[in-house]
Amino acid sequence: MKSTDTAFVGGPLDGRILPIPLGPMYGVPKTYKVPVPAHGDTPARTLVYVRAKQLDGVRWFWRYEYDEAATARASG
Repeated sequence: MKSTDTAFVGGPLDGRILPIPLGPMYGVPKTYKVPVPAHGDTPARTLVYVRAKQLDGVRWFWRYEYDEAATARASG
């Protein structure tokens, strides 16, 4: 399966670059959900990142930006 290194902005994954599997048309998914298991007194939750276009001169590429509202909805 093909993947591409994608940057994450905001939230707990800020500044990380992770390999994201590409879809059937070789694009990254519109949303990326990261399950976080429970740890001690902290309940399990799901972090939600949404795809955003980033420009670098004349080139553009995808990155993921943290969506706090969607994370709150997904975590219950």
